[in-house]
Amino acid sequence: MTTIGLLINPIAFSIGPISVHWYGIILGLGALAGLLLAIREGKRFGLSSDFFMDLLLLGVPSAIIAARAYFVAFKWDYYKQNPGEIFSIWNGGIAIYGALIGAVICAVIYTRSKGYSFWRIADICAPSLLIGQIIGRWGNFVNQEAYGGAVTKRFLTDELHLPNWIVNQMYVEQDGLFHHPTFLYESLWNVLGILLIFVIRRRPWMRAGEVFISYLIWYSIGRFFIEALRTDSLAFVGPSWLASFMDALWSPMTAVFQAGYLDPSYGNVRISQLIAVLLVIACIALIVVRRQTGMAAERYVDPIINRKTGLPAGTEPEATVSNASAQPKENQHEQQEDKKPTV
Repeated sequence: MTTIGLLINPIAFSIGPISVHWYGIILGLGALAGLLLAIREGKRFGLSSDFFMDLLLLGVPSAIIAARAYFVAFKWDYYKQNPGEIFSIWNGGIAIYGALIGAVICAVIYTRSKGYSFWRIADICAPSLLIGQIIGRWGNFVNQEAYGGAVTKRFLTDELHLPNWIVNQMYVEQDGLFHHPTFLYESLWNVLGILLIFVIRRRPWMRAGEVFISYLIWYSIGRFFIEALRTDSLAFVGPSWLASFMDALWSPMTAVFQAGYLDPSYGNVRISQLIAVLLVIACIALIVVRRQTGMAAERYVDPIINRKTGLPAGTEPEATVSNASAQPKENQHEQQEDKKPTV
């Protein structure tokens, strides 16, 4: 008989009838960490902390709404029978690709309204997105969701060398089995991604927009291979050649892992895998096209110019005008001094 320690209670604490879930706390910590990273890097370019605070206050709700809408849309057969659960985001069901869609739409509108290039701001925020995902995946850990296929306890303890508090949480009572900690795989993959971005972003050959595009490529590659381990993937019934193509791309992983079970009646193509492949191809093509057409002339390290004022970020137009008007007055005063008669 398998002995399991106490599982983590998904409710952190309660205030009267209100329950505060670990999932929400962890997502909040991820957003806060991302904000601090963006503010720190933004200061190098003259961007104020208020700029990123406002972006966060608009971007987080947009991302959550889009992420939930994305998830619900692909699980509509369930939610149309249980409409009361559509807004129960504390139980999980937040699709990261949906969150990215919502965040990007919000950021495009916000940055343009402020007079800045979306690509320049997205580059600064790329590490923030990664740190948010690194921390946010632990919300899936607490909720016991987004896990992979069944494994033995020995695999988790002896081969992965995971501590007991993680191993215990990977035991799912519904089927009485241990499962792949796919949340951990993705979190660690994103740690490597953020370190890589810190190394390359200030290189002289890195053009504006390419840090954000590199983030999309890196995340999508990891998501493609990790997604196939999961048993709760959003999927659809696609042509057999497409399913075979996806399996062939993932086949090198079979030397180490076994793919998670996917009910054929539910679908044969995992949506996140397909999006990951398409996104990698599109991002590589975008880098090539932007460089060949001159759309990526700016470098990451170049000053960020406000298109409304024509000045670098953080430069006040009023100060520039006052300095310019003060200069003639100083020259006029000097000329008057020169005209004074000598005795």
